[in-house]
Amino acid sequence: MNVIIVDDDRLVVSSLNTILETDPEIRVVGSGYSGAEALHLCQRLCPDLLLIDIRMDGLSGIEAAKRLMNQNPKAKVLFLTTFSDDEYIIEALRIGAKGYILKQNFESIIPAIKAVFSGQRVFGDAIIDKIPSLMKSNEQPNFSDYHFSSRELAMIKLVANGKSNREIAQELYLSEGTVRNYISSILEKLALRDRTQLAVFYYKQS
Repeated sequence: MNVIIVDDDRLVVSSLNTILETDPEIRVVGSGYSGAEALHLCQRLCPDLLLIDIRMDGLSGIEAAKRLMNQNPKAKVLFLTTFSDDEYIIEALRIGAKGYILKQNFESIIPAIKAVFSGQRVFGDAIIDKIPSLMKSNEQPNFSDYHFSSRELAMIKLVANGKSNREIAQELYLSEGTVRNYISSILEKLALRDRTQLAVFYYKQS
C-alpha cells in the first residue's frame, strides 16, 4: 500500500519512514511537513492512506484532513499525534478520520495502518478510554431543529449507545433491513458518513 507521511517535525517524519520501511507491504511514496503539503501530495500521488500529525503551524492536520475528505470521501486518514485532547478526538471522529493513535505507541503504527487500509477504524487504547467520558451528558439532546420522528430518534440514541443493527432491530421489533434503511436515511438527512459520526452528532446536541 502507498502511504504519505506528514508531520512538522522532520525528525518524526524520518523516524516514521524508517519504521514503515521495515514492512514490505508498505511503501512511503511521499512526505511533507505541513497541512498544505499534505493536500498537495495527496492530490498528486493519490495514496492509499495519509498518516498525519494534528497540530501544525498554518493549516492544521485536522483542517487538511477535512478538506481532503470533502474532495475525496473515500480518503483514508490516520492521525498520529502526541495530543489526546478531547476536542481533537471529537473533531477527528466528526470529520470521519479512520484512526487516531498516539506517537508514543510506536509499535502500533504499522498494525494501525494495515487495519485502516483494510477498512477498519483504529483508535489507540488511550483514546478509546476517553471516548465514553466524552459521550456522557446529564442533559437530553435537543433535536427540535431536525424534525425527526420518534422512531428516528430512538434509532439515533441506540446507535450512539453502541448498539448493532441486530440489537436495534430486537429492541424496536423491526427487521435488520428496516433498521439499515432508517439509519441510511438518517445519515443522508444529516450529511454524515457513518455511525461513528452519528454518535458524535447525538452527544454534541447535549
